[in-house]
Amino acid sequence: MFKHILVPTDGSQLSLEAVRRAVVFAKEVGARITLFFAKPDYPVAFYGEGALIDPTTPERFAEMADRQAEDILKQCIEVAQQAGVDCDSTSSVSDVPFRAIIDAAAGTGCDLIFMASHGRRGFSGLLLGSETQKVLTHSTIPVLVYR
Repeated sequence: MFKHILVPTDGSQLSLEAVRRAVVFAKEVGARITLFFAKPDYPVAFYGEGALIDPTTPERFAEMADRQAEDILKQCIEVAQQAGVDCDSTSSVSDVPFRAIIDAAAGTGCDLIFMASHGRRGFSGLLLGSETQKVLTHSTIPVLVYR
């Protein structure tokens, strides 16, 4: 059925639990996993006639984002390795995480996206949306949502 699963993570507890469930699922169906983290782009804020000065340079910001991605993905890789599931990881810089997730799935040849739902329901879910909802709406690759 599914042979290669993209598992996006943001480092939250719910996301880590989704990684654990994705690993179990991958083991059951004999699939491999690619873990993915969308790193934020350098924030540039403009107010009035000038820019808000951020003491962090773009290079320093990129280093911090790389370190965060590495730490989060390392923790997830350990979960997969402990279960004996073949696992890779990747990350990319994007201020549009849902698009980065879809692009990562397509770019790595995944046939399923397995991701957490952050549980917004009712009116707040309708207004706020979520990256999961956006992936569901825009992906041509099947999406399995862990709740």
